Amino acid sequence: MPGVGEKAPDFALYDADRKVRKLSEFLAQGGKTVLAFFPGAFTSVCTQEMCTFRDMYGELQKLKGTVVGISVDAPFAQKAFAEKNGLTFTLLCDFKREAVQKYGVVWKSLGGVEGYDVANRAIFVVDSMGKISFKWVAENPGVMPDFEAIKKSLAS
Repeated sequence: MPGVGEKAPDFALYDADRKVRKLSEFLAQGGKTVLAFFPGAFTSVCTQEMCTFRDMYGELQKLKGTVVGISVDAPFAQKAFAEKNGLTFTLLCDFKREAVQKYGVVWKSLGGVEGYDVANRAIFVVDSMGKISFKWVAENPGVMPDFEAIKKSLAS
C-alpha cells in the first residue's frame, strides 16, 4: 500500500460513460485529486459518503480539489448511481480490481459473500506532482471518512 510522500500508482479505468480515464489526466488539471475508494454503488454508507462529497464539492473546488470516486461496479451501475444521486464528479469502474490492488485497499468477501472482493473505503489525496499527501483507510468499510481532515489536507 503506497504511503504519504510516495508516488501514487497510475491507473486506466472506465468512467460511468465508458471512457478510459487515467490518474495522470486528473493530475494535469493542477490542484489535488481526492481518490475516494468505496465498496459499492447503491449501498447505504457509500451513498451517504458520495452525497457528502457532492454537497461539499464547491468547498473542495475552492481548495483546488477534485473528487474521483472509485469502486468495482460496472460503468452502467455507476451511471445510474450518479444520476440517481446527482453526482457530478467522476466515478471510475475498477471491475478488474487493478486499482484496489495497486493501492492495497481490497476488502475481501464483502458482507460474507465468499469471493466478492471490493474496494475498502479509503481516501488518497494526490498532489499535482503525483505524490500522496494524505491517506486514510477504514478499519472496516462501514466507517465514513473524516471530511474535515480531507479539507485540511487540500488546504495545506
